[in-house]
Amino acid sequence: MEREEEEEDIVCLDASFFMNNDYQLTTFAFGSHEIELLCLQSASTDFDLTGQLVWPGALLMNNYLSKHAHLLQGCSIIELGSGVGITGILCSKFCHNVVLTDHNEEVLKILKQNIQLHASPESFGNSAGLVAEKLEWGNSDQITQVIDKYSGGFDLILGADICFQQSSVPLLFETAERLLQVRGRGKCKFILAYVSRAKIMDALILDEASRHGMQMTEVAGTRSVVGNLQGVIYEITLK
Repeated sequence: MEREEEEEDIVCLDASFFMNNDYQLTTFAFGSHEIELLCLQSASTDFDLTGQLVWPGALLMNNYLSKHAHLLQGCSIIELGSGVGITGILCSKFCHNVVLTDHNEEVLKILKQNIQLHASPESFGNSAGLVAEKLEWGNSDQITQVIDKYSGGFDLILGADICFQQSSVPLLFETAERLLQVRGRGKCKFILAYVSRAKIMDALILDEASRHGMQMTEVAGTRSVVGNLQGVIYEITLK
């Protein structure tokens, strides 16, 4: 009888319980560039809602890109795990074709709202060059759809603080490998802003890059402390 009562006390919570839509319009500065966007100050890791806020590695990436804007000039870019879009939106100030991707429907909603915030009057509600696409890492059909839609490939693949779960890292590198292969060796690179949170993850990203035939190089001078953690920028290319 006591066991039955305990079982009756179990409550199953669906994703809506963890969702927080109390977004705040927040301003971020990177060099002489300011970006205003909607984001949360905290988010649940349940149901993968981490994309609703700006993570330290995104600040590391944006500070790096703002100081090396020449890397973006005239480039076509795809960002993996865009979240609220802070990195892709910064990139759009320097180049004309930026595809921001995420797999979570709730995150995609706020990403599209932030794209609209940066739409110019001349673009009739569309931010010229900024596009949001659904892309789940390792999902062959979705990867193929993106590759087919943007058949010319990309100059740069970006990822800012996107290595949280060990299970997702092989899928991330699988996805990056397919995107790199569109242009081929030496014609596209993957820039990853990585924040170290566990030694096992540090080793895993190096192992996965090697397993997928990639060369992973630390960008000199980028290692720094972000949010009390060690951060670094990597450039990743096909061997």
